[in-house]
Amino acid sequence: MTENLDIEIPLFAFSHCRDVVAAVTKAGGMGVLGAAWMTPEELDMSIEWLEREVDGRPFGVDLVFPGTAMDDEKSPAEYLASIPDAYMAFVRDMLDRGGLSDLTAEDRDAFMAENAVKMAMTNRKSRDQLDVTLARSSVSLIVGALGVTPDWVVKEAHARGVQVGALVGSARHAVKQREAGVDLLVAQGTEAGGSVGSVASMVLWPQVVQAAAGVPVLAAGGVSRGSHILAALSLGCQGVWLGSLWLGTTEGELSPEMREKLFAAESEDALLARVMTGKPGRMLRTKYVDAWQAPDAPALLSWPMQSILNGYSYKRAEHARDLDYWTYAVGQVIGDMKGHTTVKSEITRLLNEYVDAVEELQKVTDID
Repeated sequence: MTENLDIEIPLFAFSHCRDVVAAVTKAGGMGVLGAAWMTPEELDMSIEWLEREVDGRPFGVDLVFPGTAMDDEKSPAEYLASIPDAYMAFVRDMLDRGGLSDLTAEDRDAFMAENAVKMAMTNRKSRDQLDVTLARSSVSLIVGALGVTPDWVVKEAHARGVQVGALVGSARHAVKQREAGVDLLVAQGTEAGGSVGSVASMVLWPQVVQAAAGVPVLAAGGVSRGSHILAALSLGCQGVWLGSLWLGTTEGELSPEMREKLFAAESEDALLARVMTGKPGRMLRTKYVDAWQAPDAPALLSWPMQSILNGYSYKRAEHARDLDYWTYAVGQVIGDMKGHTTVKSEITRLLNEYVDAVEELQKVTDID
């Protein structure tokens, strides 16, 4: 894995924040920029910034190639108009009862329109994002999510010398992605943040390794300690993929107040629900999540309309500085995140813990 991608340590960092991607890449791992919600223009600027920061080191980009995409021809206004009035009223009443100050109607409408553009997952947007990414020779890896990687993505990436990865949540998914021609698989256990399956990491990782039939596998879902890295390698994986851990770093995308909200939580507070996107995902449990799961709540909207609707609450919660009505995708490693840190210190800790774990294992397995 490290030889194929020209990196020093088999540690892959998924983050929506380019600062995290740059820091991990410069430390010898591979940062992977989560770009699904970026416009093609934003993605291009982010890649250009990363090129300057990492000084020729390889990095990756994570994109979404959904099996069911939104209509290319609809405008943001049309998507917003399709949200039932009762749903907007439900969210507005919830926030009013919580005492959160509101946005002006003009600011609300402008933000909702902008958010609809970012949440839109159309075939055209996926194509434009891929074109932007492949136009940059600095990108070494593209990772796809939400369905089997399309044949045209694999072919175009390989034609540019770019490797392709895919997230999977079951051995069955792994077989399909292998047959699609991907170069590596990310076996993501249900402990992970964001969109996840239902199989736990310790069960999933060796199953995917077996189903991969030689395609390299990265272990994801619940990785936050050096001993986890040792366990992943012992189960046949060739590296690890970490996402939630970087949310507690100063380089990450969250504000100090948001990070404090994570630090106060335990692993049980990383809840599996459909509230964020309409699809199963793991997120921080808050009053907002509980309200949507109450018996009197309306049925959740389908993806991505639920994500577009949620933007109003998140923006209003941030405006009112009341994060009880905000949430974020985070895995069960939240229970290990207890203070502000940095990317460099986290990587150093992980590597030192890995060495310690190897030594401890040798002690208990040595036979005279």
